[in-house]
Amino acid sequence: MAALSAWFWNERFWLPHNVTWADLADPAPGVEYPKAGHLLAALPLAVGIFAVRILFERFIASACARRLHIQAGVGRRAQPNAVLEKVFTSITTNPDTRHLDGLSKQLDWDVRKVQRWFRHRRNQDKPGTHTKFCESMWRFTFYLGIFIYGLQFLWQSPWLWDTRHCWYGYPYQVMTSGLYHYYVIELAFYWSLMFSQFIDIKRKDFLVMFIHHLATVGLVSFSYANNMARVGSLVLCVHDTSDFLLEAAKMANYAKYQRLCDFLFIVFSVVFFITRLVIYPLWVLNSTMFESWAIVGPFPSWWLFNILLLVLQVLHIFWSYLIFRIALKALLRGKVRPIYLSNHNRILVFCFEVQ
Repeated sequence: MAALSAWFWNERFWLPHNVTWADLADPAPGVEYPKAGHLLAALPLAVGIFAVRILFERFIASACARRLHIQAGVGRRAQPNAVLEKVFTSITTNPDTRHLDGLSKQLDWDVRKVQRWFRHRRNQDKPGTHTKFCESMWRFTFYLGIFIYGLQFLWQSPWLWDTRHCWYGYPYQVMTSGLYHYYVIELAFYWSLMFSQFIDIKRKDFLVMFIHHLATVGLVSFSYANNMARVGSLVLCVHDTSDFLLEAAKMANYAKYQRLCDFLFIVFSVVFFITRLVIYPLWVLNSTMFESWAIVGPFPSWWLFNILLLVLQVLHIFWSYLIFRIALKALLRGKVRPIYLSNHNRILVFCFEVQ
C-alpha cells in the first residue's frame, strides 16, 4: 500500500522541478497549503447538502410548484401483471415485434394492449413535471448562491484582475478560507448529486451522469491537490455564470411560461457564448498555458491539467454550435422546449425539441 501511495503521489508528476512534498509540509505559522486530505470534509458536507435538498424540495420548491399550478399528480399506472413486469425489469423495457407476439399469445392479449402496458410502465418510471420543477428550483438556488459567493470572493482576489497572480509564488500559495470554502462547497455539491442518483427515480442517463459527476469530482480534486486552486476558482466561476440561467429557463418551461422560457433561453445562450467562447479561452486558457509557462514552467501535472481544460474548450465549441442551431430553428419555426438538460463542470449535456 505504501508503494502504491508513493507511486501515485510522485513528486515529479505533481510538482514543479526542485519542489518536494516536504517543502510544503511545514509552512510558517498561520500559513496553510492545500493538502488532498482537506477535501475529505466535502463528504459529510455532501450528506448535509443532500439533506437540505430533500427539505428544500419538499417544503419550499413543492409549495412554489403548487402556487404555479404544477400539481404532483401521478400519471396513469400500468395494471399489475407479473409476466410483463418480469420482462420489463429483466429483459427489455421496449419489446420488439417478436417479443410482443409471444407475450400476446401467452397472455391472450392483443398486441396493442401489450404495447400500451409497456408504454404506461415506462411512463410510470419517469419523473413528473412537479418533480422536475422541484429539482430545477433546487439547482437554480444552489447555482445562483454559489455564483454570488464565488463572484464576491473573487472580486477581492488579485488573480481576478491579473491572472498572473495565479502563478506568482506557485506552488507556495496560501490556501485562504474563502478559496477553501468555495472549492469544498462545489465539490460537496457534486458528491451529493452522485449520492442522489441512487435514491432518485432511475433514469436512462444514469450511467452517463454518474460518469459525468465522477469526472467533475476528479477534476476539482486534481486542481486542488496540486494547488492550482486559484485558476480553478476562475474556471468554476466562468461555468457558474450560465448554470442558474439554464435552470431558470427549465422552471419557466415546466410552469408553462413560454415567453419567459424563450427569453431566459436567449439570455442563457448569449451568456454561454460569451463565457465559454470568449472569456474562457482568452482569460483562463491564456493564463494556464502561456502565463504559467513563463512564470512557473511546464511539468507533468501541468500538461495533464491543460489537456483537460483544452478538451473542455472543444466541448464548449460543440455545445455552442448545438445551442446556436437550436436558437436558429426556434426563430425560424417556433418555440423551443427543453427536453433533457444537465450541467457539467463542468460539462453541459442537453437536447432540445423545437416545436
